[in-house]
Order: sequence, then structure tokens, then C-alpha cells
Amino acid sequence: QVQLVESGGGLVQAGGSLRLSCAASGRTFSSYAMGWFRQAPGKEREFVARISGSGVATYYADSVKGRFTTSRDNAKNTVYLQLNSLKPDDTAVYYCAADPFARVGAREDPRSYQYWGQGTQVTVSS
Repeated sequence: QVQLVESGGGLVQAGGSLRLSCAASGRTFSSYAMGWFRQAPGKEREFVARISGSGVATYYADSVKGRFTTSRDNAKNTVYLQLNSLKPDDTAVYYCAADPFARVGAREDPRSYQYWGQGTQVTVSS
């Protein structure tokens, strides 16, 4: 019922920046907590960030804290992930996901998210 489409990935040099977008369908978007995950070659899916429906509360994996920022514009049904100070280890496919029930007890668990985008590739060269 909810469709998510990521965009903004690309190739950047270490130390560079990218801004990822996730456009969502659905009239109740503002009630959905939104998460960002990534998956690198040979690695399991990894939690990156989460933002509450209002945008007031954000959560980050330790590996990206201080470098990445998630935000949202509920009027545009869009969530963003700003990637700064990128490292080669950040190379992965990045996915956005929606948690309609705002399950705060398992923010980092992919099973908390009912809807997923197709992913966008981020490649960071050294």
C-alpha cells in the first residue's frame, strides 16, 4: 500500500557528500517512523538512522553519528539522509523503510519496518 522510492546515490571521493531522498506515497506519512539501512557486499543489512514521524527525534548508528543526518519534509512526503565526510566503508546500497506503528522498542530491527524502497547505490572511492 505504501511505496518508497530512493534517489540521490552516486560515486564520490572520500570526504565528499551526498544527499539521499526517499519519496513516499500515503496520506498518513507523517505518522510513520522512517529508517535508513545499508548493505555492503558480503555484509548483512545494517541500521543507519531513524527519524520519528514528527521529525523531532532521530537515532543513528555509532558508525555514522556525527557524519550523517536524517530529516523529513512531511508536506512533501519525503525523508532525507545527508551523508557527509564519506569514507570508503560507507559504500553500500542504501534503503529507506517505513514503520507505520513507530515500534520504538526495536528501532534497529528490519522486522519493525513494513515497507521498503528499492535502494540506491552509494560508492565512495579512496
